[in-house]
Amino acid sequence: MSGRIEAVCVSGSDLLPLPGRRPSRSGIDKKPVTGRVAVHELGLDGDVQVNRKHHGGEGQAVYAYAEEDADWWAAELDRDLPPGRFGENLRTTGLDLRNAVLGERWQVGTALFEVSAWRTPCANFARFWDVPDLVKRFAAHGATGAYLRVLETGEVGAGDAVEVVVRPAHGITVETAFRIVMTQKSRLPELAPALQYLPVKAQPKLRATIDARIAASA
Repeated sequence: MSGRIEAVCVSGSDLLPLPGRRPSRSGIDKKPVTGRVAVHELGLDGDVQVNRKHHGGEGQAVYAYAEEDADWWAAELDRDLPPGRFGENLRTTGLDLRNAVLGERWQVGTALFEVSAWRTPCANFARFWDVPDLVKRFAAHGATGAYLRVLETGEVGAGDAVEVVVRPAHGITVETAFRIVMTQKSRLPELAPALQYLPVKAQPKLRATIDARIAASA
């Protein structure tokens, strides 16, 4: 499996301008950059991550969103959604990110990434787009994009191939995991084989919940 990087985006600023409101502190407003960008363990050079409780860290170092899913939203909202408008660092093409498997590894440029989580929409995202019900609509659609951890540092740039070099056999996709966690909690034990690939900070609570549900059903 392979795809391509359409754009590499960073925020550069921790202030999000909001029409008719005071600016909010957020790194969601990302813009494409030219040339090659250094990838370090916790993200891309020049990128800003403000809310470290919900963004950033080893399991959410880089965020990818697919051009194909962006096109769906552009038609749905009748607006242009260029690279960066989803707060993504990597705009991809040719990859079905809804069906990316947790733990699959991507070789991009000289960096190696691992798919680690889905994106949960937040209020800042809705304010950024000025679509009041966006959180509900984004969750219902299910094309969340994919968070990535950095396994090997390096450099990436627009035009780089994305090669899926490892795909775990458990088959639990980003979208499946998102829907289980959000609305199908009775299925949480199904996530056990993929738990090791989730952000480290999210694992203890989810593991305890899974263990409790397994014990209750025994």
